Amino acid sequence: MRNFHQPGRSAVYASNGICATSHPLAAQAAVDILQRGGNAMDAAIAGAVLLGICEPQMTGIGGDLFALFSPAGSNDILALNGSGRAPNAASASALRDRGLTTVPLTGPEAVSVPGAIDAFCTLSEDHGKLGLDALLAPAIRYADEGVPVAPRVAFDWAESGATLQGHGRRHYLINGEVPKVGQRFAAPGQAEVLRRIARDGRSAFYEGEVAEDMIACLRDLGGVHEAADFAANRCDYTDPVSGDYKGVDLVEHPPNGQGATANLMLNILKHFDIAGMDPFGSARAHIEAEAAKLAYDARNRFIADAAMTDMLGHMLSPETAAKLAALIDPKRAMADPAALSEAVHKDTIYITVVDRDRMAVSLIYSIFHGFGSGIASDKFGILMQNRGAGFTLEEGHPNEMAGGKRPMHTIIPGMLRQNGKVLMPFGVMGGAYQPNGHARFVSNMVDFGMDPQAAIDAPRCFSDAGVMKVEHGYSDEVRQELTDLGHKVEVPAGPIGGAQAIRIEDDLLIGASDPRKDGCALGY
Repeated sequence: MRNFHQPGRSAVYASNGICATSHPLAAQAAVDILQRGGNAMDAAIAGAVLLGICEPQMTGIGGDLFALFSPAGSNDILALNGSGRAPNAASASALRDRGLTTVPLTGPEAVSVPGAIDAFCTLSEDHGKLGLDALLAPAIRYADEGVPVAPRVAFDWAESGATLQGHGRRHYLINGEVPKVGQRFAAPGQAEVLRRIARDGRSAFYEGEVAEDMIACLRDLGGVHEAADFAANRCDYTDPVSGDYKGVDLVEHPPNGQGATANLMLNILKHFDIAGMDPFGSARAHIEAEAAKLAYDARNRFIADAAMTDMLGHMLSPETAAKLAALIDPKRAMADPAALSEAVHKDTIYITVVDRDRMAVSLIYSIFHGFGSGIASDKFGILMQNRGAGFTLEEGHPNEMAGGKRPMHTIIPGMLRQNGKVLMPFGVMGGAYQPNGHARFVSNMVDFGMDPQAAIDAPRCFSDAGVMKVEHGYSDEVRQELTDLGHKVEVPAGPIGGAQAIRIEDDLLIGASDPRKDGCALGY
C-alpha cells in the first residue's frame, strides 16, 4: 500500500471493465463503449483512434500499431502486426548513392505506408462487436469540435513542433504557433477521413481521394510512393514470443517488433541477485544498464522484418543470455557495444482494456518521432509517420531498407501470464526505452513485490547512446555512484517513458496509469 502522506495516485479497482491510457478523454470513450455493450477490442480501438486527436504529436491515422490480445474465456494470447511497409521503389542503395548513411528523419524516404487503419478495420471485423461507425464516433466528434491541449501534450508539442513542415504547420499549429495548455486543437480533415472509413471501411483510406492526398504530398517532396503501395497494404496475425522470469511469463510481439529484446534482457538479469539489491540503488541501476547495452546491441544486429531474419531463437536462448551476462562487470561500466544507424525515439501511445468477460487487449499505436516525419497531406491533414527511419542503410544487414519490407519497430505491447493464466496486459511507452521499461516493470513486481501502480510510479534510468539518463526520483548519491562506476550520468529534461497496466484477479480488475502522462485508468 502506498504512503498516503506523500503525493501519488491510487490504482483503480473495478469489476466490469477498465481502460488505462495516456489521456482521460480516450479512457472515458473506451469505458463508454464498454458500457454500451462493446467488448475490450471495441473499446481499445475507440480509445486509440481518439488518442490521435488528443495526442497528435504521438500518434495518428498515418501511423502503425501492434496488438496483443486474449479472447474472452481464453488464456490464449494472439498477436496482430499492423505495421506498414516501405514503398516498392524504396532502395537503400539509392540513398547510399546520394551519400547518405542513415534514412533522413523528416524526408519522404522515412515514410512507410501507414498500417494502423487496416489493423483497426481487421480487429474490429474479426474480434469486435459494435462496428466501426460506433467505434470511430468519439474521435470524429472530438476532431470536429476540438480537444483542449493537456499539459504533457503541450510540453511535447513545444519540444517537437519544429519538425512540422509545409502542410503540417497549417494543420498542427494554431495561428502559426505551438498551442498552449488549454487551447483547443481540432482536425476537421481527419474527422472527414474517419467518417469515410466508418462508412466504407479500409478502402476509404487506402484507395481513392484520401490515399491520393497522402501520395501527392509525398511525391511532391521526392517520395517514390505509388497508389499500389497503399492499396496492397495488409496487416497480419503472428505468433507471440515469450520468456519466463522467476515464474512469470513475459509475452511479446515477434519481429519486426523489438519485444524479444525485453525477454533477452530479463534472461540476462536472471544471472544476478536483483532481488537482493536496493530497488533504487546504484547496484541495480548499473546491472540493468549493462544488460540493456548488451540486449540492445543484439537487437540492432538481428531484429528486422520477420521474413529477413532467422535469429529470433538466438535472442531467446538461455545460452545467449548466459554468455552476455558473463561480460558484465558489477564494478565498472562497459563502453557501449557498437551501435547501428536505426533511429530510435520516444513518441507513441499505449492503451489497454479488459472487459467484464475478461477479454484483454494490449495495443500500441505510433507515428514514431514527435509529429513523425513532419509531413502532412494537403487536404485532410494526415500526418505521416517516419517509421522508415527504423531501417539501416548498411548493405547486407537483415534490416537494410528495401521495397515492400517492414522496418525494425520500437513499439511493443506486452502481456504477462502466470501458471498458464493471463495476468496483466501492460505497455511502456518510450521508443528505445520500451524493452528496458518492460524488463524493469516486471522486475519491480517480481523482485521487489511492488503492485502495478507502484511499479509504474518508481523512478527510472536508462543507458541510451552512451548516456545514463537518471530521473529526479534517484538520489544525488546514487547518481554520483553511477558516475564513479564509469557511466556518463545526466538528468533528462523530460520523464523517461510512460506506462499503463491492468491486473486481472478473477472478479476484480486493478488499473494503473503513469503520472508521467496526462492519462488515467477508468473503470466501472
